[in-house]
Amino acid sequence: MPELAFSRRTALRGLGAAGLLAALAGCGVPSAYVPEDRRGGPDRSGREHSLTFSNWPLYIDTDEEDEERRPTLEAFTRKTGIEVSYSEEINDNDEFFGKISPALMNHQDTGRDLVVITDWMATRYVELGWVQKMDRAAQPNVAAHLDPQLRSPGFDEGRLHTVPWQSGITGIAYNRKALGREVRSVKDLWHPDLAGRVTLFSGLDESFALLMQGNGVDVTRWTEADFHRMCDQVEELVRKKHIRRFTGNDYTSDLAKGDVLACQAYSGDAIQLKADNPDIEFVVPEEGGELWSESMLIPNLARHKANAEALVDYYYDPEVAAELAAFVNYVCPVPAAREVLAASQDKETAELAENPLMFPDEGMRRRLAVARAVTTAERRSFARRWNAIAGL
Repeated sequence: MPELAFSRRTALRGLGAAGLLAALAGCGVPSAYVPEDRRGGPDRSGREHSLTFSNWPLYIDTDEEDEERRPTLEAFTRKTGIEVSYSEEINDNDEFFGKISPALMNHQDTGRDLVVITDWMATRYVELGWVQKMDRAAQPNVAAHLDPQLRSPGFDEGRLHTVPWQSGITGIAYNRKALGREVRSVKDLWHPDLAGRVTLFSGLDESFALLMQGNGVDVTRWTEADFHRMCDQVEELVRKKHIRRFTGNDYTSDLAKGDVLACQAYSGDAIQLKADNPDIEFVVPEEGGELWSESMLIPNLARHKANAEALVDYYYDPEVAAELAAFVNYVCPVPAAREVLAASQDKETAELAENPLMFPDEGMRRRLAVARAVTTAERRSFARRWNAIAGL
């Protein structure tokens, strides 16, 4: 099986933009932070029925016969009269940050009205004041249908500045038949029969929460001591050559080919992997798994803020959310979409409503947590230590 086309949880391969942010904070650069009252600009939405939307590749529904057509976006235009200039330009959180940060740092328009960023990076934007507060009064669908478990992450309490586009779970994928046993916990990865046949994610933000959960840590409020304890353990496993390597999204190829038997994995990828190989299982460990999101945000000085807010709310209509979820197969941040899918006359579509990796049941939800993000103050030293372990 070829490597899956794309993963939204791109690995942090160095200090990159995060290092820049830490440096800015460390140097006390006053111009980096923008107060709330200086983030908005003249909104042209009333006279310009358009908006610019930047997203990741393969992260929206497309027409079966014409991949350039995006049915839900076309329906939005028919409904509102707002034309959407849609760009799949985000391939890496750090890379995209580097593309738009000069404008934001200099209090200039980025040319984008709506962007989708992984929440660990969205933390940086919110901390720097580079994101506008959305008008929730104009977003009744968001108010009514946003998943309660995603409503108030630590980096954006009350979800005032961000709204999840899609969500997902970091857990463990393994080949049940080849391994010959079940994997139920993070500790199961360290059994001798998996020596040299395990991979972990190379990105700090992708890896740390699940590994801490394996130690029984409440990742909503983890500490520096928890982080270094986890690093000590992984460092020892690397020394013993128990961990085969640290990966980006290429872990899917390793697992599919049988080069590894168990690995850290994302729920969305697991659905695709199991479709090709029924022996591949995905588990949320007994100690817990990480629930994460990629979120929509409106950059400072966006020219069409109201139009962007309308698009955000449109995707929280359960009918629209169901159409998107059926295509991308990630955890849907609109639980009410489950009922829409269940009522479908198409058997395969209706079955998606019963998939716990798209609509986690209560038992799974009790084991899921939204991890506290690494702060700007922590990032430089934490990334340096983790990258040394992962060989970045």
